[in-house]
Amino acid sequence: MKLTAFWRWWVAGTTSHLGSAVGGVALPLTALTVLDASAFEMGLITAAGYLAYLLISLPSGVIVRRLPLRGMQVALDLIRALAIASVPLTWWFDALTVAQLIAVALVVSFADVLFDVANQTFLPEIVPPAQLQARNSLNSGTHAATQLGGPSLGGLAVQLVGAVPTLFVDAVSYLVSAVLLRTLPARRVQPPADRPSMVTMIREGWHYVLRHPIIGPAMWDATVTNFVCGAMLALFPFYLVRELHASPVMVGLLLAADGLGTLIGAALTTRFTDRVGTARGLIVAAFVGVAGALVIPLGTGVAAYLAFAAGNLVFAGSTVVLSVTTRTYRMLASPPDLLSRVIATVKFVSWGAIPIGGLLAGALAGPLGARTTLLIFGALTVLSPIIYLSTPIRRMRDLPLDAAPQPAGARV
Repeated sequence: MKLTAFWRWWVAGTTSHLGSAVGGVALPLTALTVLDASAFEMGLITAAGYLAYLLISLPSGVIVRRLPLRGMQVALDLIRALAIASVPLTWWFDALTVAQLIAVALVVSFADVLFDVANQTFLPEIVPPAQLQARNSLNSGTHAATQLGGPSLGGLAVQLVGAVPTLFVDAVSYLVSAVLLRTLPARRVQPPADRPSMVTMIREGWHYVLRHPIIGPAMWDATVTNFVCGAMLALFPFYLVRELHASPVMVGLLLAADGLGTLIGAALTTRFTDRVGTARGLIVAAFVGVAGALVIPLGTGVAAYLAFAAGNLVFAGSTVVLSVTTRTYRMLASPPDLLSRVIATVKFVSWGAIPIGGLLAGALAGPLGARTTLLIFGALTVLSPIIYLSTPIRRMRDLPLDAAPQPAGARV
């Protein structure tokens, strides 16, 4: 039964991820080629796509704990499908604007936050603890495969039928996901006898993360990485189309390097961390990510294409090692009743950095250019290994599961 539930859950996620990867190419190309969006407008669209992580991540952990997972996830899939489908429908009536793209990105981001927290909370319930690392690697590998094939398919579809009609693929993928998730067994919500307030529950998750000697530093490292990723998400399409003059097909192929790097990283994470240790693996991956980020905006002409692909591949591969290792650790080390709130806290801080990075990158790219802005943000990734080297993690081989945080008021 658990295996059946896991694979239904996995197929639903794979379908929506593939659609999102296609839409991830079609939406920015819609803004650039149909609406002639500026670098700052691209930054606004990217920021809107992640703004919800700043606004509702913290209460999302409590919401997920109190509501039925299946019904909530199905509803969120339907909301995302309608939001994405509104773009081609509005375009058909010649009324599409950048403001609508920002609004659609904002709606999808709110649904994404709740859906992702629910999804990560659900996984440990259908997977034994000993299999979590492997299942997380499988999920990351599958996501990588969709990121590898999706942008290429998206670029080809945009070349053949246009950017806006291609968005229907993303909308349909959410509908398929909703149908599959509807087949999962419903879970009844059992409210506790003494139901604490939302603020109290949020505070418990927040304090647990900040006081934890492993989860806390890992969250700050993810914050730095996601701040840089926000800049990349905002500027990659702009950089490729406006400064490297890449065609839609070439844009899709170059963006697919992210998926290839993620696929390689996911496939090697467990073997790599088994050999060098989970703690040492974080430090090594952080240094490798710095090199990848700095290579991305180098070169001109064909050399620029090659540098972009190679740097993107290396950066994505290192990032997935960091992500899989720390995500698995959170699931294993967090008390079950706190898990959704731990996830929500980490997402609030780390994913909340994405819209800030996107907005700042969009503002800087106007006067400085996309290449220079990407170099500046790439240099910021050096903070990632510094964070780990400034904590007790630097002396560890593996991350300890008994590293509980100090209770409130205790001496450190």
